[in-house]
Amino acid sequence: MAAMLTYLDHHATTPCDPAVVAAMAPWWSEQFANPSGRLYRPALEAAAAVELARRKLAAAVGGQAEGVIFTSGATEAANLALKGVAEAAADRGERRRGLVCLATEHRAVLDPLAWLARRGWPLTVLPVQPDGLVDLDQLAAAIGPTTLLVSVMAANNEIGVLQPLAAIGALCRQRGALFHCDAAQAVGHIPLAMEQLGIDLLGLSGHKLYGPKGIGALVRRPGLHLAPQQHGGGQEGGLRAGTAPVPLIVGLQAALGLALADREARAERLGALRDQLWQGLEPLGGIRLNGHPSQRLPHNLNLSVEGVDGSRLHQALRRQLAVSSGSACSQGSPSHVLAALGRSRREAASSIRFGLGRCTNAAAIEAAIAAVTTAVTGLRRDPAGPGPAA
Repeated sequence: MAAMLTYLDHHATTPCDPAVVAAMAPWWSEQFANPSGRLYRPALEAAAAVELARRKLAAAVGGQAEGVIFTSGATEAANLALKGVAEAAADRGERRRGLVCLATEHRAVLDPLAWLARRGWPLTVLPVQPDGLVDLDQLAAAIGPTTLLVSVMAANNEIGVLQPLAAIGALCRQRGALFHCDAAQAVGHIPLAMEQLGIDLLGLSGHKLYGPKGIGALVRRPGLHLAPQQHGGGQEGGLRAGTAPVPLIVGLQAALGLALADREARAERLGALRDQLWQGLEPLGGIRLNGHPSQRLPHNLNLSVEGVDGSRLHQALRRQLAVSSGSACSQGSPSHVLAALGRSRREAASSIRFGLGRCTNAAAIEAAIAAVTTAVTGLRRDPAGPGPAA
C-alpha cells in the first residue's frame, strides 16, 4: 500500500471545512430559490442570506457592505477591478491612465495589466528588493500626477512576503492614485482593514481560506466607479451579471467566520511548525530561504536547494509530499517571483514551497523533513541516478 501523501500545498488551495459544507447543504436543495426574484418568501430568504454574507464579509476586511461584489474568485475580482477602473476612467475622459505594480504580482494581476498596456494604458512594473519587499522610495517615484492605479498584493502566493500596505496606501492617497490589493492569500490569515490601510479595491477567494471553490469577492470603496466586465442581468449593482450562487456565498461567509475565529491561534501554531520545518532542513546545507525571513505569512516556507536538479527533486518528492515548485499557476515555467528575487532558472526550479494548514501537525512536519532529507541526500550523492524510491 502506498504511503499516505502529506499535504503541504495550502497556498494552492485548502480543503473545504466540514462545517462550511454543512452550512451550504440546505441552499443546494431545500432553499434553492433565486435571490433575484424576491416575489415570494423562499426568494426573499435567499436574498437575505446573500445580504447577510455581504455585510459579514465587509466587516471582516474593514470595508462597506455596499462595496462588496461577489465574483467567481480573486482572478475575476482582479480583472473587474483593474479593467473596470481603467475603462471607467477612460469613459470619464480622465487624464490619469498610468498603472503601477510589482514584478512579483500574481498572474491574475499581471496579465490584465499587460492587456491594458497593449491598449494604451502606460504600465510600470517595479522590481522588488532581494527579500521580496517593495522599495518604497522606488514606488513613490513611480506614482506621478498621471498615475491612475497602483496594484500590490498583500501576501505573496509563492514566498509569503507581506508588503507594507499602510505605507503603500499612504503614498497612493498623497498622490491621488487608487490602491488595488490582491488579498487572496491574506484574508482569513492575517488582520486586514482596508479603510485604515487606504485600500480602494480588495480581492479574495473562498478556496484559499477553507471555503468552496468558485466564489470570491471584490470589495471596493463606496463611490468608486467601475465599468462592468460582464453584462446580462444587472446583479451585484450592475457590475457582475448572473444569478448569485447562494450556496457558495453562504459557504464563503461560513469559512470566513471560522477563519477569523481561529486566525491568531492558527498563526501561532503554524508559525512554530514552519520554524520546526526550517530548522529540520537547514542542516542539509545549501538551503536558501526565499523571501523576507520574518515579514511573511506564518504558514509559508519557500526555499531553494543547491546541488540538485529541480525536476528530479520534485519527482522524488511527489509520492510523499504535496508541495509546489513556485506558483501553482505557473504551468511548469520558471517562477517569475523567484526570478524577481534574483534566483537563477536552476535555483527557481529547485525551489520548494511549503504551505501549512489547519490539518498540519508535528508528524506531518517530521515526514516532510525526512522526505526532503532523503531526496536531497540521494540526489547530491548520485545526480545522474534514479534518485530515492518514492
